Amino acid sequence: MYFKRKELEKFRSFKGPLIDVRSPSEYYKGHLPNSINIPLFDNDERSIIGTIYKKEGRKKAVIEGLKFFEKKMELLLDNLFMSIDSYETNPKKNNVFFIKIYCSRGGMRSQSIAWLLEKYKLNPITLKGGYKIYRKWVLDSFSKKMNIVVISGKTGTGKTRLLSLLEKYKYQTIDLEGFACHRGSTFGGLGMKKQPSNEQFENIIAEKLKSFKCSNDIFVEAESANIGKCKIPHEFFNQMKNSRRIEILRSESNRLDELINTYSVFKKEELQESVLRIKKRLGPQRTKIALESINNEKWDLVCRSVLDYYDKCYEFEKVGKTNIKLLDLTDKKYDESILELINNVL
Repeated sequence: MYFKRKELEKFRSFKGPLIDVRSPSEYYKGHLPNSINIPLFDNDERSIIGTIYKKEGRKKAVIEGLKFFEKKMELLLDNLFMSIDSYETNPKKNNVFFIKIYCSRGGMRSQSIAWLLEKYKLNPITLKGGYKIYRKWVLDSFSKKMNIVVISGKTGTGKTRLLSLLEKYKYQTIDLEGFACHRGSTFGGLGMKKQPSNEQFENIIAEKLKSFKCSNDIFVEAESANIGKCKIPHEFFNQMKNSRRIEILRSESNRLDELINTYSVFKKEELQESVLRIKKRLGPQRTKIALESINNEKWDLVCRSVLDYYDKCYEFEKVGKTNIKLLDLTDKKYDESILELINNVL
C-alpha cells in the first residue's frame, strides 16, 4: 500500500518534521534543507542490499532489508519520536502537523517508515518521486530567467559587506560565499565552517531562489565559477556573466583597512599557509615579504604584497564584460545612506 504520496509542491506545503530516511552517505551528498537524517539502513547495510539486488534480484534484496529493519525497529521509532516530540514542543509551531518522509525515489524505504508510523496513529506523508524529483526541481530552477545584478570590485572593496547590507534592508540577495562557506580566495576558508557538498550547495541556492520574485533584482557578488570546492551551477553562472554589473570603487587605504580588519584576526600559521598556496603566482620576492610581514604583524605590508596579484586577476576576469556601472564608495560608511546610490546607478 502507498501511504499518502504527495507531489513536491504539495509535500512542501504541509507543516511538520521533515525526515530523510536514506543512508548517511546519501544524506551528506545532498538533502532537502532542514531535514533530519534518520536512516532506515546505514551505509554498509545499503551496500549489502544493493549487492544482493544486483546478484540475486529484488525479492532477495527485500528479504535482507526486512531483516535489517526488524533488528532496528525500536531504535528507529525512538529516533522518529524524538524528532516528532521536538517539533511538538516548539511553541512557534502549529500543533496540527504531518510527518514528512522521503527517500531516494519515494519507494520502499519511505513507505516502510510511513507504514510503521501509521501503526501508531500518526500522520505520515511521503514525497512522490523522492529526492530524485527534488533534484530535478533544483536543477530546473537555475534555467529560469532572472534579473541578476552582479556586485563586482577589486579585493578589499567590501562587496560582501555591501551584500549583507542589501540583505538587511530586504533586497533579494544570494550570498554564494556564505552558502559555500568559503570566500573564494586562497584565504577563503579561514574562520569558515566545513564546506557543503557541491550538490547541497546547489540545493541551498535553489531554496533561496524559490523565495524570490523573479521579476525583481537579485543581487550576487562577482565570483569565479568555483568557490573553494563548490561550483556555481552552470546555468546560474551563465546568467551572472551576462547580467548587469555594479563595480565598487574604493581607495587603496579603504581596501587595506577592509583586508586588515578581515584577516588580521587569524592565526599567523594559517595566514602563512594560505600565502604559500599561491607562492608560484606571487613570486619569491612578494612571498617572502608576505611571510615575514605576517610574522612581524605588519598587516599593511601583508595586504600590499598580495593586492597586486589579486588586482591583476580581477582585471583579467573583467575583460569582455559589458553593461558595467561604476559606483564610487570611497570613504563612505556601509549603511542605509548608500542604498540610494545603488538604486540610482541601476
